[in-house]
Amino acid sequence: MDTISPLAAVNLHKTYTLHRKQINVLRGANLSTVPGESVAIIGRSGSGKSTLMHVLGGLDKPAQGQVLIAGHDLYKLSARRRTRLCASQIGFVFQAYHLLPEMDITENVMLPAMALGKLSRKEMRLRAEALLERVGLKDRLNHTPQELSGGEQQRAAIARALMNEPPLILADEPTGNLDATTGDAVLDLLFELTKERNTVLVMVTHNPETAARCSRTLVLTDGLLVDSTP
Repeated sequence: MDTISPLAAVNLHKTYTLHRKQINVLRGANLSTVPGESVAIIGRSGSGKSTLMHVLGGLDKPAQGQVLIAGHDLYKLSARRRTRLCASQIGFVFQAYHLLPEMDITENVMLPAMALGKLSRKEMRLRAEALLERVGLKDRLNHTPQELSGGEQQRAAIARALMNEPPLILADEPTGNLDATTGDAVLDLLFELTKERNTVLVMVTHNPETAARCSRTLVLTDGLLVDSTP
């Protein structure tokens, strides 16, 4: 039996209108993944890398084409089913962390499980604390995001992305706000955790060295994804 791809994109098109001018960001982009691989997406600034990630993650509907998550056509689902599917199948790591300042770190990590509603609050907390310990934040469980460094916040964001044990991690410039040393440590952790869990990692990066650590490198150019793996 064929294994269903955790993520596949078929003929994606996306167009924006800016100052009455149409900008074709995606012009038929295609992508397929297999469990356990890491895929780097690179491209010049403004090429549409973040837009692509938002389309892949269920955050921005394409004008044309399909996004298949675990075999489900994401944008043919109702908004409610799409939200639940994304919560169970996708962990998103943003450049800007997106941690809620009014919650402590443990509560922030629990949020994806709250969206699914499959675990008791006690089970959610225990899993969140275990993940935070795994990413080196055992002594920060009750701290708010403002009390953490940038690297600590990004590690908490990685823990949050793994909360529902998703088969797919989407990371959009996850070290863009970090210094080189801290960024390297965060990347080491991200690669280590996704390898442990046989998770697909799709990561936008501007750094060739980071891209070289991935199984494959794709360049987003003229709205298409072109394989440039050495």
